[in-house]
Amino acid sequence: MTRWLDPAERAAWVRLVAVVELLPGVLDSQLRRDSGLSHYEYFVLAMLSEAPERTLRMTFLAQHTNATLTRLSHAVRRLEERGLVERFPSPEDGRATNARLTSRGWEVVVDAAPGHVDNVRAHVVDALTPEQVGQLHAIGDALLARLDPDGRMAAMYDDE
Repeated sequence: MTRWLDPAERAAWVRLVAVVELLPGVLDSQLRRDSGLSHYEYFVLAMLSEAPERTLRMTFLAQHTNATLTRLSHAVRRLEERGLVERFPSPEDGRATNARLTSRGWEVVVDAAPGHVDNVRAHVVDALTPEQVGQLHAIGDALLARLDPDGRMAAMYDDE
């Protein structure tokens, strides 16, 4: 038997759906305007910027950006064309491909980061009290325990 949402649950759910739908456009618009990057491209650059030697195996990068290898490959190709990323065979496994952030890619992500953080702050963090930020963290952990039980994207949210 279906457990229908009660009015309070439904109200919370539709607000979460609205945020999930609206926030990507807000993030994407600012990054495209200020840096010429999509939010996903920025995310790829940011993940590489935090990796040892600014290099990750493509399969690992796809997992940690929640993308198919096809989607990631298209994004990395666009970033390669701009000189921001380079791909090369993995020295450990010649069948695998690594992606590395170039020095130009590093400059772009460093330049893009302040505007992105300002945008996140303006549209999310500053709209909340410190207590609500803590609650959002706890809510995120509870949802991620169900949505990402294997921790595929943990590299982006495991801050402990």
